Amino acid sequence: MTERAAELLKIAAANGEEEKARELAEDIDFLEQRLQELRRLPFLRIDPKKPERQKSTPAARLYKELLQQYNNTLKLFLKLCGDLKEEEAESPLRAWLKARTEK
Repeated sequence: MTERAAELLKIAAANGEEEKARELAEDIDFLEQRLQELRRLPFLRIDPKKPERQKSTPAARLYKELLQQYNNTLKLFLKLCGDLKEEEAESPLRAWLKARTEK
């Protein structure tokens, strides 16, 4: 286990959720390491003859996918630790729909 995973587990242990958060902490650590590696790679391929033509590289696409997965995992971890509250307020659309269907 790395220092980062241990640090995340300390946060979870402070909230009494260490066992549930172990796998999430390891996933977060893994994703952070992969994202660090991908940041070192170029994200755009530029055509030398026409510099205005640019194409994203596979590293850019992979970074985008991993970043989304990282954000979702981190959000789940924070919910588990009680640091992120569910939105309790009802959205205006749900309130409108509820008012129309309860008649």
